[in-house]
Amino acid sequence: MGVSWYALTEPVSASQRHSALAVRGPLFGVAAQDGDRDGGRRWRVVVEVTHGCPQQARDVLNSQLWFRAKDQAKTRQERRALLAAVARLEKESVDELTVLGVRYRVVRAEEYAAVDEHGGIETPRPTDPEPLTPDWSPGARSPRVDDGLVLDPDAPLSPLQAAERVALRPLAYSGTSFPGPVLADSARAVESHPDVLLMSAAFLIVERSGNGPWSPGSGLQATAHDARRTLDFALTWMEPRTRGLIPYDADNTVDARRPPTGTTDAAAAELRELAEAADRLRAGRCDQVEAHGTVYRIARSRRLLRWGPDGPESPRLSATASSGVWHRFRDESTLSDARRVAPWLTRAVSPCAPPTARDGGPLGYFERVQIWLALRIGRAQSDCLEVWGGLAWADSCAAQSLS
Repeated sequence: MGVSWYALTEPVSASQRHSALAVRGPLFGVAAQDGDRDGGRRWRVVVEVTHGCPQQARDVLNSQLWFRAKDQAKTRQERRALLAAVARLEKESVDELTVLGVRYRVVRAEEYAAVDEHGGIETPRPTDPEPLTPDWSPGARSPRVDDGLVLDPDAPLSPLQAAERVALRPLAYSGTSFPGPVLADSARAVESHPDVLLMSAAFLIVERSGNGPWSPGSGLQATAHDARRTLDFALTWMEPRTRGLIPYDADNTVDARRPPTGTTDAAAAELRELAEAADRLRAGRCDQVEAHGTVYRIARSRRLLRWGPDGPESPRLSATASSGVWHRFRDESTLSDARRVAPWLTRAVSPCAPPTARDGGPLGYFERVQIWLALRIGRAQSDCLEVWGGLAWADSCAAQSLS
């Protein structure tokens, strides 16, 4: 009885400690509705609502349908229907399509966090799920965000949840920092999708230096422990390499806790500070540490999904302005390396890019990922070509298996 009472009262206390909201912006995923399986107004999340632009969500759905056609299709007709959807996703920026009787829709959620009177972002609550035995190994299996999540606007709510939903219904962008089309779309969404559905809490790393603003340091994680483990890895493995304290080509087992031989005293001191901050994370449910003047915090993120007569909200018209190429290459030599990898590449491409003209045809998902991976490997032409050739070979083998 005490546990259930605490579970009911803790959200009230948390809302009093963090009474303001900070809106970060939209996230996108894909929800599906099967008339035979999902009765009423329920939808299922099939692509986690964590992506920064609609095209990323479409690309993940593209991949899911492609592998379903490759590995799970039982008949030629089923395989052709799935591949037809894949082909359409590679040519068009569609927000909804029906495949084998299942409706798939790209959905939009608003990400926000609760903040206190000093602008501090809310940390995980004691009632948030935690593993009984924390696993800190980098390769530990973790639950996926939104895994198996059912979106049901008619599900029963606690009084506090109902009050929160009512309070957030009129939430809309305001102020001069937003472009006019974004403000207009936000106001229109309040009318077209008047109800709201609050998704499960997720967790991420936020960081700041001095009195600067908080900035995200990771993607969303399903549990606070997953975010802590990500931060532990970042402090002990990634940060030392980013700072030049450990060579990038050092053995993977080398980190701030196990420095390489020949480390200078100055570098060892910096590594020790990073390792001590990471060790504090492992001493109980620690949600904030500091190292080298940067404060790292585990933040509790919330997501609001607007709901209308026909279900969850899809991307707004103004989202097309942010769904194109996010990372443009300013260095012409880097772009030249990309063109050598793929002669048909006419402009810099990232996985966020929408379908783009290529020799009169669309830029496919796998081609986009191949270029992105090749460029991530490095600028050495031989390395890029090796990755490109290997992926192209794997893609051709997979295509043969579908014929």
